[in-house]
Amino acid sequence: MSTKKTIPIAGFPIVATTSSALTRYLLYAMWLNKKITLFFANTNFIVRCNHLLEKMKSNSVTIVNDGVGMDIAAFLFRRDAFKENLNGTDFIPQLLSGADGAKRVFMVGGKPEILPKAVEHVRGKLKQTVVGSCDGYAELQQRCAGLVGEINRAQADIVLVALGNPLQEEWILANRQALDAKVVIGVGALFDFWGGYKPRAPQLVQRMRLEWLYRLCLEPRRLLRRYTVDILKFLLLCRKHDSHSRKT
Repeated sequence: MSTKKTIPIAGFPIVATTSSALTRYLLYAMWLNKKITLFFANTNFIVRCNHLLEKMKSNSVTIVNDGVGMDIAAFLFRRDAFKENLNGTDFIPQLLSGADGAKRVFMVGGKPEILPKAVEHVRGKLKQTVVGSCDGYAELQQRCAGLVGEINRAQADIVLVALGNPLQEEWILANRQALDAKVVIGVGALFDFWGGYKPRAPQLVQRMRLEWLYRLCLEPRRLLRRYTVDILKFLLLCRKHDSHSRKT
């Protein structure tokens, strides 16, 4: 989506698009046999993946906005606005349902006890063909050297990688060229939702853009730093890149 409008956030070229337009773009790219990588960028992504910034500045990489923090940064530092909030939990089912027939999906990541339930969700509820899976713990360590070959032999159309930031981005960028799959997507905690390990916020909370607060209340020890110290780091990175762009 190199010709589409982007809003730079902390140096990352974030595409300002909608879920319907992004779905059409990815399905068309798959029809053309183009290799596309998709990342959903929230404030945690910006902070944790800052060291990968230059590797992500590629025409084959599409980064979209996820969360109210990105909206705030777009307004504060760019005096601009994103068209729609995008996140993997809502978008991936839309992408799969919009495809012409079932796609061949390979799932990488998630906890060993959760992954089989997530696989069953994709097969049963989303009506897709899961051609393989590998959890993000012991299996990934054991199968790491041959995993790319395994995915290619399975002839996966889409690879979903749920290792969390920045591990999933590092893994994808390191292996993308060798992967034959048309679309590879970093999906964060998506398998936890699909496997029933973590609940989604109620619809009203989602519409109010307060899902982050709902998750913080459920997991305060794990997420407190993300929504305090890391938010400050995020704003400082935005300011740093904004100041640099003004000078140049």
